Amino acid sequence: MRTIIVVPYDDKWPEMFEAESLLLKTLLGGVAKSIHHIGSTSVPGLSAKPVIDILLEVSDINELDRYNSAMNHAGYIARGENGISGRRYFIKGGDQRSHQVHAFAVGDMQVVRHLAFRDYLRKNRVIAGEYAEIKLSAALLSKNDVHRYSALKANFIEHHLRLALNAQERSR
Repeated sequence: MRTIIVVPYDDKWPEMFEAESLLLKTLLGGVAKSIHHIGSTSVPGLSAKPVIDILLEVSDINELDRYNSAMNHAGYIARGENGISGRRYFIKGGDQRSHQVHAFAVGDMQVVRHLAFRDYLRKNRVIAGEYAEIKLSAALLSKNDVHRYSALKANFIEHHLRLALNAQERSR
């Protein structure tokens, strides 16, 4: 069973992302169009579960399925859509998860949402601090139930994601 733990920001997280990004570019070649560090580990100073979230934009989501064996050799387990239509999801590290890849086709709205929320937290330190507190409480209250952990954060994320998308729209 996975343990849900939220730890203080680690300066090594960007380096871990960069190393994994290079591995993915090598494995996936031309199908990988962009690779982004997302999630709480991508926000300097933000406490997080110590799992590197990677957003992978691909030319064709179905073409990515042909790389499941290569991803497996690199330590990833393919989980298919895993509840989000149009996504391919990969995890690395088993119960001691170290990385997870969320792959979408270039232009998918999920890409826009993930990047908007990340950038919003990077620009708004006070809100990022509030999010850290919510995550710490959620980790304690969830008793290692990942669905409960996510549910306890959902209202905050939904509210601030709307604000992030609105701010992004106004800046265009």
